[in-house]
Amino acid sequence: MAFQVFLTQSAARDLDDLHSYISAHDSPRKAAYVLEQIESRFVQLSAQPESGVYPKELVSLGIRDFREIFFKPYRIIYRVTHETVYIYLIADGRRDMQTLLQKRLLRA
Repeated sequence: MAFQVFLTQSAARDLDDLHSYISAHDSPRKAAYVLEQIESRFVQLSAQPESGVYPKELVSLGIRDFREIFFKPYRIIYRVTHETVYIYLIADGRRDMQTLLQKRLLRA
């Protein structure tokens, strides 16, 4: 059974920002390639939602509600609920992920 995959508004914004940045600083072709690769990870999650690992920054806080998969250097952070995968964050893993994850995922 395939799971549905949804992007939160902030994850959709992440994807738009990433595409725009790569288009402006590298090339539109490279931006399209990165977007295709990330979207292929969504298809993977639909088929195998538990395939990701727990983000180490959250595990250190005792949180195992979220998982992540990669298209290096990008990290895709998500949560599985029933038969749905919610993408919460798409970010360059070279950023300060501890702070980013705390702001984005733990602010509530």
